[in-house]
Amino acid sequence: MNVVVVESPAKAKTINKYLGSGYKVLASFGHVRDLPAKDGSVRPDDDFSMSWEVDSASAKRLSDIVKALKESDGLILATDPDREGEAISWHVLEVLQQKKAIGKKPVKRVVFNAITKGAVLDAMANPRDIDMPLVDAYLARRALDYLFGFTLSPVLWRKLPGARSAGRVQSVALRLVADREAEIERFVREEYWNIAALLKTPRNDGFEARLVSVDGKKLGKLDIKNGEQAGEIRTMLEGASFKAASVEAKPIKRSPGPPFTTSSLQQAASGQLGFSASRTMQIAQKLYEGMDLGTETAGLITYMRTDGVQMAPEAVQAARQTIAKVFGEKYVPEKPRYYATKAKNAQEAHEAIRPTDFNRHPKDVRQFLDADQARLYELIWKRAIASQMQSADIERTTVEIDAQNGSRLAQLRATGSVVRFDGFLGAYMDHREEEDVDEDSARLPEIRAGEALAREKINATQHSTEPPPRYSEATLIKKMEELGIGRPSTYASTLATLRDREYITIDKRKLIPEAKGRLVIAFLESFFKRYVEYDFTADLEEKLDEISDGKLKWKDVLRDFWTDFFGSVDGIKELRVTNVLDALNDQLGPLVFPPREDGSDPRICQLCGTGNLSLKLGKYGAFVGCSNYPECKFTRQLGGSEAANENGNGGDEPKLLGKDPYTDEDITARNGRFGPYIQRGEGKEAKRASLPKGWTLDTIDHEKALALLSLPRDVGQHPETTKMISAGIGRYGPYISHDGTYANLESAEDVFSIGLNRAVTVLAEKQAKGPGRGRGTPAALKDLGEHPDGGVITVRDGKYGPYVNWGKVNATLPKGKDPAVVTVEEALAMIAEKAGSKGTKRAPAKKAAAAKKPAAKKPAAKKAATKKAS
Repeated sequence: MNVVVVESPAKAKTINKYLGSGYKVLASFGHVRDLPAKDGSVRPDDDFSMSWEVDSASAKRLSDIVKALKESDGLILATDPDREGEAISWHVLEVLQQKKAIGKKPVKRVVFNAITKGAVLDAMANPRDIDMPLVDAYLARRALDYLFGFTLSPVLWRKLPGARSAGRVQSVALRLVADREAEIERFVREEYWNIAALLKTPRNDGFEARLVSVDGKKLGKLDIKNGEQAGEIRTMLEGASFKAASVEAKPIKRSPGPPFTTSSLQQAASGQLGFSASRTMQIAQKLYEGMDLGTETAGLITYMRTDGVQMAPEAVQAARQTIAKVFGEKYVPEKPRYYATKAKNAQEAHEAIRPTDFNRHPKDVRQFLDADQARLYELIWKRAIASQMQSADIERTTVEIDAQNGSRLAQLRATGSVVRFDGFLGAYMDHREEEDVDEDSARLPEIRAGEALAREKINATQHSTEPPPRYSEATLIKKMEELGIGRPSTYASTLATLRDREYITIDKRKLIPEAKGRLVIAFLESFFKRYVEYDFTADLEEKLDEISDGKLKWKDVLRDFWTDFFGSVDGIKELRVTNVLDALNDQLGPLVFPPREDGSDPRICQLCGTGNLSLKLGKYGAFVGCSNYPECKFTRQLGGSEAANENGNGGDEPKLLGKDPYTDEDITARNGRFGPYIQRGEGKEAKRASLPKGWTLDTIDHEKALALLSLPRDVGQHPETTKMISAGIGRYGPYISHDGTYANLESAEDVFSIGLNRAVTVLAEKQAKGPGRGRGTPAALKDLGEHPDGGVITVRDGKYGPYVNWGKVNATLPKGKDPAVVTVEEALAMIAEKAGSKGTKRAPAKKAAAAKKPAAKKPAAKKAATKKAS
């Protein structure tokens, strides 16, 4: 018997069916060890030696592998076919050798680009050794990212309180988003006008032509600048006679694009399906690892982390056969199509993403997939099949039209396209699904050169130039790929990191930099500019590729980087905070000092009239304050409007709502650094109340303020205990309480309106549910299956948000994580981290295993068992 190690239990289950009883397939659940999240894990002074740590969950997986090896003939490492997969195999082998579990047993590495029986058996018949240049490239990337983050982040924390941390690739991605926001802020709109004529042929067929020149002068987009100029031209055209000067029909061919790479799949799934990058990769992972198709279990697509665009010869042949069968022989080109990668070095060296079997038409497998899986598979199938189809034959017609009014001559142009043979477009039942379809594809009526055309109407429409659009996930990934920043396995995790650190937010699929993110990138651009330059980061990626090709030594690359980087960081340590603030005031001018409507100097405090506004650093981050503090207490959240302060809706400048009828103290509305609140009186004894969720300073009035300040409110005595029931708003929202029992209310308004009978009912319902996180144990949203140590893993929605549950271990999902897409691998990593960091007692099934093994090191606070390193 041979032991086979793969990455995921889903893959293990599928491969086990192919290999039979002579093999035992076990999952590593991603990386089995990682660098501890503490100083000293990479030691430049010791020739870049690295310390690795195995977390408790991975220790159990490795123990299972060691146990299985005792009764085996050899070890086969079958992790994913990229740098990360190669690294996981290397890590597993290193740990097993340290445990002396291998002995003289043979160790082989196999890779397959698709999880089908044929691909797996072929890989088993052609094993190889671990590719050390690929491992070296992984080690270099991991060390670079560690040294960048753990060296630079402490400087950020000291100089920019409230900042999180910096990452080598993430910081450059953040710069792209922040730079685009700065472009938008600097943008000045320009007015322009378009003029078009609605015309008719002698056969009474209508069409539209656009003005392109007047009196021999070719018009650019912005040349008609105002309504007066547009009106004069329209008047001229309304008195003109129109004639078709020339009609040119030009045949053109449109060829299909290559099959998907990781980035192009993420872009297409975002634009056509509305999927985020991480969602796309989660679904693709499932399609790759294997789906139950009724009569068999098989992977539906090839490996989904790739920047290659070519398909294997046998796949090309299969695609051509399917094209002939489904679409007809005329859709099969004479020769197979060949695509060359645009990447400088396609380091993954795989095929493009394609179906494992082109005969599995999307409609045939839809019954075995959920809705999102079916949509993504269809997208991949269509793109791959179209890539080997005939070009589309399109006839593009251009009509040049003269408009004569006395001595004045204007020219207009009408264009249209007709698809004579749809070719590869036939793969897309709705041609609009194909992302590059010509937008100007209106079909023109028959127009003959020299014939007169009748004018129906002249339209002059006003427009203004638009600022560049904010990046979406798809367009940011495209830009990063163009610049050579990051690699297929890093895009989704890079974006997730920026969201988790609250450096960016996503609104209507657009990436918007938060004030915190702009502050961080401004600091890095001011004092570490080289390390957030696009060319520098791309150059490092090229060096990593050269390491994987065996052309560079990985430690040489680290030495070159570390010498300059350490010197830059060391030189900034003694920098005074005032110097930092001066630089940030200049760098973030539009954000820190937004223009005022009255045109006055935005850097002069409008509260006291004499102080200068500047960035200030507090315990919880940056804010804008006055130089005359403490005499002037003006403050504003970074990015907040000054108009808000003048109206009493920002900073510490109060908005008077009225007086308290019992104490005669002023009641004011304020907006502090921690959000909007109500205050009664002044000084340390003043009573304050934060505004509940959904309430704003624009709508708060004297009556509502009095109600907030009066909380908690007595609802009445409970009829059974005669003890008082109270209603209030706490840290976790509105609630009622009675004799130590708390029950949540749906809205803040309920706190002020709930009566005794309803309160008694709500408390009774809460007590009937029993103890728990405020509502008893929530029902499971999703069942992820059995934990390797026994017990079911579920995803639940608790009082404080969605979380993963296993036995007594509850691990809260990261902010913004969709509970519907949590994978078992992610859940196991979160459970291991929670159980280790909190010392949580394991489920009963764990006890026997725990008793056998020596005490493990305390896991790092940072998640160690991750699928892919950033």
